[in-house]
Amino acid sequence: MSADSSAENWPEIVVRALKANDVRLVAYVPDNVLAPLIRLVHDDPYFTVVCPAREEEAVGIVAGAYMAGTRGIVLMQTSGFATLPNVLASLLSPYRIPVPMMISERGAVGDFQLGQAMVCRTMRPVLTALGIPHFAIERRDDVEFVVGSMIGQAFATHEPAAMILSPLLTKKLVPTAAHAAAR
Repeated sequence: MSADSSAENWPEIVVRALKANDVRLVAYVPDNVLAPLIRLVHDDPYFTVVCPAREEEAVGIVAGAYMAGTRGIVLMQTSGFATLPNVLASLLSPYRIPVPMMISERGAVGDFQLGQAMVCRTMRPVLTALGIPHFAIERRDDVEFVVGSMIGQAFATHEPAAMILSPLLTKKLVPTAAHAAAR
């Protein structure tokens, strides 16, 4: 960790790691957990930021940008990952296109949304089955190393990679109305 980063929050550290790895394109599908990071990249002229309708489109945009010489990243939440196995298996992996993905983990540790929980249980097994490196970031102190290393690894090996933002890091759980009423 840099000496000047002790006061930074996790989204600020991510932005610094993206810049250190020359990642200039950010494609995202809106997510409350990722909102602070999304605001930072929108406000920074270093980045080109696009918001397609679906995660598969975001992956396609970042893959195409890579083929044109621009590095990018895809931001999404866990449930959006459920739409990606086909594009990961038929485009990114066989053609060795390095698309880093940052996924806010939903459906774990106190998130009571059944749809999120079901996808959360399948996300890591799908990544493993496709041979896509992935790592969950649980602590702020690990953000710079993991983000920088995973992005660097993706571009060095020409493979997609996934960084999973644990709720232990983001502390952004969105309880359902039923859970709130049960309190």
